[in-house]
Amino acid sequence: MSRRHSTKYKIDRRVGENIWGRPKSPVNKRPNRPGQHGGARRGKLSDFGTQLMAKQKLKFYYGDITEKQFRKTYDEANRRKGNTAELLIGLLECRLDAFVYRSKFVPTIFAARQFVNHAHVKVNGVRTNIPSYRLKPGDVVEVRDRAKNMALVLEALGSAERDIPDYIDVDPKAMSATFVRIPTLSDVPYPVKMEPNLVVEFYSS
Repeated sequence: MSRRHSTKYKIDRRVGENIWGRPKSPVNKRPNRPGQHGGARRGKLSDFGTQLMAKQKLKFYYGDITEKQFRKTYDEANRRKGNTAELLIGLLECRLDAFVYRSKFVPTIFAARQFVNHAHVKVNGVRTNIPSYRLKPGDVVEVRDRAKNMALVLEALGSAERDIPDYIDVDPKAMSATFVRIPTLSDVPYPVKMEPNLVVEFYSS
């Protein structure tokens, strides 16, 4: 088992949920936390603990985002006019790595970050290798020719494991996708319940 798979499964067990909806997640059969005392009954979380878990779950979902990057995204959402929780989700879904994952060009959000890092995609015809690059509605992301026959890409596009949300318009033959609009929380196909309102409470307290 690779270190990344091991870490990903530990995250699932730590939060007690299959946050990526993967069929091989250990919490499908064993919902215990990792470690020697993982089988001990979970105590009732305090308000702070509940808020922290909601923040960690949302941050973990987007892969290798650091706490500094996640906080920066929250601060930007908080500066904008409107519902901070909804704006936070919208900003996270505007990330290039999240978009590549949503478009099913790769099987996992972790693979999406690496895929972008290796410059396998173009945005509006320009090679881009920054996972945190922020897309705007109307932007077109395409897989570069050299990557179109990668087993990783072909497997992901052919997988029935997850659906492409309606705020993304994908052309599977061309291996390109258009960012139609910035989604709201209800638009995003999270496999588990996300509570960005608790994330806002966590950072506001």
